[in-house]
Amino acid sequence: MGLMSKIFGDTSGTRQAGDYVELTAEDLTVEEVEGEMEVKIARIGDKTDTIEIKDAVYDGHIVIADITRHTTQDRTMEHITDELKQVAKEVGGDIVQKDDDQLIITPAGVGISRERLSI
Repeated sequence: MGLMSKIFGDTSGTRQAGDYVELTAEDLTVEEVEGEMEVKIARIGDKTDTIEIKDAVYDGHIVIADITRHTTQDRTMEHITDELKQVAKEVGGDIVQKDDDQLIITPAGVGISRERLSI
């Protein structure tokens, strides 16, 4: 399996755990850079988890939230999504659900394309 297949996966079949390459911070030799905007990673387990997400978006950061603990038809998930849509609207940002496992919420000035790159 080639490097690109490991990164993007083989779309012809199911993905296996061995198809992924684990990257850790120790593998990287970069200087720590303080940016005005950061990409934050979150996991939504219940409604209280949205507090930190909202704070991050209000502070101007992008949040990628793992929602695998909920189904998209879950009433709790509907409420959470509605709350986060309101936050994105208030700050002039954007929000999109990627597949059934992630929400991406951005602050003002950052839009999310709804089209995949044609690679």
